[in-house]
Amino acid sequence: MVDLSQYLPILLFLGVALALSSAFVFLPMAVAKLTGASKPTPEKLAEYECGFPAFEDSRSQFDVRFYLVAILFIIFDLEAAFLYPWAVSVFTLGWTAWISMMIFIAELALGLVYAWKKGALEWE
Repeated sequence: MVDLSQYLPILLFLGVALALSSAFVFLPMAVAKLTGASKPTPEKLAEYECGFPAFEDSRSQFDVRFYLVAILFIIFDLEAAFLYPWAVSVFTLGWTAWISMMIFIAELALGLVYAWKKGALEWE
């Protein structure tokens, strides 16, 4: 016969996770119903953005520069995320790690120069 008592901690963990996730989902809805926060009024249904009423359609197209700046931010943010762990362990990794990181930084610098020359960092 199979001893299923080994699975009891996993079953308890799943039960607690299910109970907590259900509480986090359903308790705020119940509190909102009881306190009257869910009753819509014209003020609650009005469009509101960044402290003032929206003045354009929310489905209008954004300028491509927003996306370009976001992608550039992600690229250079990831560079920092790769650079910090490397800097901590560079002396234990040896010359191969140092040369490969210098190649990586040179590639990113070339990308920055290219974006700068194309005017991706200029804002009108």
